[in-house]
Amino acid sequence: MSLPESKSQSILPTWVDSALFKGMLRGIERESLRMQSNGFLSQADHPKSLGSALTHPHITTDYSEALMEFITPPKETIPEALSYLADIHAYVHRHLENDEKLWPLSMPCMLDDKEENIRLAQYGRSNIGQFKTLYRRGLGVRYGRRMQTISGVHYNVSFPDQVFEALQQHETDEALKALSLQDYRSHRYFGLIRNFIRLTPLVMFLVGASPSVCKCFMTGREHQLLPLVKGTLFLPYATALRMGRFGYQNSAQKQLGIHYNNLCGYLDGLQKAVHTPYTPFSRLGLNDENGQPIQINDHVLQIENEYYSLVRPKQVPKDGETPSEALAKRGVGYVELRAVDVNPYSPIGINENTAAFLEVLALYCLFTESPDLLEHEQEIIEKNQNEVVNRGRAPNATIQGLHEAQPIEAWALQHVTAMQPLADLLDQTYATDIYRQAMKVMLERIDEVDETLSAQVIQDTLRQNGTWSFGSVMAHQHASSYEQHVLSAETLAYFDGLTDSSLQEQQTLENDSDIGFDEYLARFR
Repeated sequence: MSLPESKSQSILPTWVDSALFKGMLRGIERESLRMQSNGFLSQADHPKSLGSALTHPHITTDYSEALMEFITPPKETIPEALSYLADIHAYVHRHLENDEKLWPLSMPCMLDDKEENIRLAQYGRSNIGQFKTLYRRGLGVRYGRRMQTISGVHYNVSFPDQVFEALQQHETDEALKALSLQDYRSHRYFGLIRNFIRLTPLVMFLVGASPSVCKCFMTGREHQLLPLVKGTLFLPYATALRMGRFGYQNSAQKQLGIHYNNLCGYLDGLQKAVHTPYTPFSRLGLNDENGQPIQINDHVLQIENEYYSLVRPKQVPKDGETPSEALAKRGVGYVELRAVDVNPYSPIGINENTAAFLEVLALYCLFTESPDLLEHEQEIIEKNQNEVVNRGRAPNATIQGLHEAQPIEAWALQHVTAMQPLADLLDQTYATDIYRQAMKVMLERIDEVDETLSAQVIQDTLRQNGTWSFGSVMAHQHASSYEQHVLSAETLAYFDGLTDSSLQEQQTLENDSDIGFDEYLARFR
């Protein structure tokens, strides 16, 4: 039975005890562009007062020099994770220069006509630093730099081993009972991943917040978007254009055949992609006319991170390990939920309701039956995703199951209602009510589509007369909240220390190189 179909019975086994989930961890990665006071993308270097983007554990950059990424460590509760993220934002705000602000939307602030003015992130003179910049140059050559200015939120979740031990004890399949705990844990996480893919349209519908874009983002691209107000394009019922064909897409990856039915198959698919040349990328060449490298290689993926996916199985790599090697050796340690738009109304891009909803959803995906995801169902899921991205708030929007279509509200209501016992379970675990409150908010959005974030963004973009005006108003509001956020002397000293130690670590890497970058790259290739 596939997840898009109706579910009636409770999926929560009677033996499950809330104490099992003590030890759950969550971490958040939030991206945000630095915006100049005139509304355009920053052209300035990453502030040195924030340390080295190469080696700082919590404050770094993603694709461009202006695309900041804030990373919390794993935390035991949602309030702790959000509080840590708020500390990072407040600290960063104090170190932004020239009246720059953090742009609050997933889709970018104003970009000029020249793609080369989207500066690649710079990581210094070390071989690994130059390699990271070259990877980004390759992304720009392959997909265009504009695509890489989109921001998102990645939500990382792990369940404690006692959950998997209890699940395995209650298995009736002897083969599953015979697995090592590591292999069984990976097996269950892959079940979660398949179900999350099936339910991604629910995430887009309930927390999608990118229904419109600044016209500058579409420069030189064919599209069917409509004018909303001057300088802003949209689709009338869109929810998350970031997740559609104008967002993170890679046509080469469509034919990879990477599947999530088991860890071995996933890793084999990734390795094949990293080692298989792709003719359109070969035609781009490896070097420019001056002999300078423009991409790491001409393969379907330059490195594993280039694989754009809705959700990733993850394991913390040790020194020198690739993500795949870490997974192969130690199995899945946590999942990264990546289909989450930045919430423009939250100063930190995500609030308690979204975080709690994602955790309940992850638990629902873990406990719900999860058959292999085969090509036929994958095609249906992709159609559902496109439907919700482009017209999820339409009165006649539908979700296609394996056997029948349903109105999106009926489909969403079934799943969110079925999640309620899991929300109650997590509230018991943490002696809180944030999970139940989050589900209440999601039910309100299903009941009244104008309560969704995407509908609110459209209303406020109209009220403020454009994407830039709306984003600018929110950026200034958020800046005020960062200024009012109290950072303790201990927290300030901690982040100041990370600034110094990260710069020292980068310097050490630069001094330690015993071969030049050309040789380093040649060895990698």
